[in-house]
Amino acid sequence: MTTEQKEILSMEDAMQEYDLKRINRGDLIKGKVINVTEEEVFINIGSYKDGVITKEELSEDKDVKPSDILKVDDEVFVMVLGVGKGEESILLSKKRADAIKVWEKIKEVSKNNGEINIIIKEVVKGGLVGYFEGVRVFMPASQSAARRIDDLTIFIGKSLEVRIIEFDKNRNKVVVSRRIIEEEIKEKEQTVLWNSLKKGEKRTGTVTKLMKFGAFVNIGGLEGLVHNSDLSWKRITDPSEIVSVGDEVTVYVQEFDRDKNRISLAMKEVNKNPWQLLNGKYKVNDVIKVKIVKFVNFGAFAEVEPGVEGLIHIAEISEDNIAKASDVLEMGQEVKVKVLSIDEEAHKMSLSIKEATESSKEYLKYNDTEEEATIGDLFKNALEGFKFE
Repeated sequence: MTTEQKEILSMEDAMQEYDLKRINRGDLIKGKVINVTEEEVFINIGSYKDGVITKEELSEDKDVKPSDILKVDDEVFVMVLGVGKGEESILLSKKRADAIKVWEKIKEVSKNNGEINIIIKEVVKGGLVGYFEGVRVFMPASQSAARRIDDLTIFIGKSLEVRIIEFDKNRNKVVVSRRIIEEEIKEKEQTVLWNSLKKGEKRTGTVTKLMKFGAFVNIGGLEGLVHNSDLSWKRITDPSEIVSVGDEVTVYVQEFDRDKNRISLAMKEVNKNPWQLLNGKYKVNDVIKVKIVKFVNFGAFAEVEPGVEGLIHIAEISEDNIAKASDVLEMGQEVKVKVLSIDEEAHKMSLSIKEATESSKEYLKYNDTEEEATIGDLFKNALEGFKFE
C-alpha cells in the first residue's frame, strides 16, 4: 500500500469517525426513505451509512405494515436508538420521535380542553383501546357514549372525536371520553329547542312511552307528557286506547318549564272542543239518553256524546236511598235522564234519572187521563140527545 493510499484511507476513517460523532443516541434527525420491506424501513440520514427502522419501532400499532406508513422518498423525523459499529446500520425509531411531538400536542390539546380524533382498534377489559398518531389511548366503557352501550365491538375500526380527561407522559397513559362531547352536543341542541318552544304551537312528535297517566312524546329531542285528559276530548282510562309507542302524532305545546325539565303537551284540538260545538243543542228539562262511564262517591258520570259528560248526583238516581251509584247502575249502561242544568263554557251538565222517571210517569198519567177523558166525552156525546123513557 502506497503512502498516498494510506492517506486516502486515513481520511475516510476520519470522515466516518466525524459522522459518527455527529449522530448520538437520542438525537432527533430528519431522513429520507430509500427502501421499504415487510419488516424494515431504510433511511438515508446523510451519514456514511444508512439508518434502519424495524417494524416494532414504526408505530405503537402492532398490526400495521411498514408500507402502510412510509413510502420511498418520504421524509421522516426519527430518533437515534444506536449508532452501531462497523457495518452495522444506525438503529432508528419513528414511533419514539412521533411520540415526543404527539405528547406535546396531547398536552396542548388537554390544556385547552380540546378534542382529538382516534381510531378504535380493540375491546379490552373495562373499555376500548384506540390510537392517536401512534400513541395508545384508553376509553373506559362508561365514557364511550352518552347512552349505555352493551356491545363495544360496534366501535372497532371507527374514527371518534374524543376529549382528553387524563394523561401521564411518564406512564404513557392517555384516557379519553366520547360521552362528554355527546352530552355537550345534546345540551346545545336542547338549548336551541327550549328557546324555540312557544305556547300553543303545533309540533310533530313520536310516542316513546306509555304510562297509566298518559303518553310521553319526543318532539325533536325534547320529551313532553300528554296527560290522559289531554289525549282526547272523550274520557279514557288508559293512553293505549288512543296511541301506541312509535306512533307519529301532532301535539300542541301547553306549558313548559326549562328549570324543571317539564313540557306539557296536548293532542286534542282546542278548536274541536265538543262542548263549544254543542251550541245550545241541549236545554234544561230535555230528556235524553246517556251512557254511564264513571262512578264516583257522590254519583256517576254519563256520556252525553263523545267528549261531553254530565253528572248524575247520587240523590238524582232514585227516590230510594242508595249507598253507591254502582249498586243500581252498571258501567256502559244506557239510561234516560233529564237535563237539570247546563254550562257549556264551564263544561258542566247536571242530569237526573229520577226526574226523567217522574217525567215519564207524568206523561203516561197525562196520556191515560186524556184517553179516559176522550172516551168519556165520546160516550157522553154519543149518548147526548137520547132520552130513555
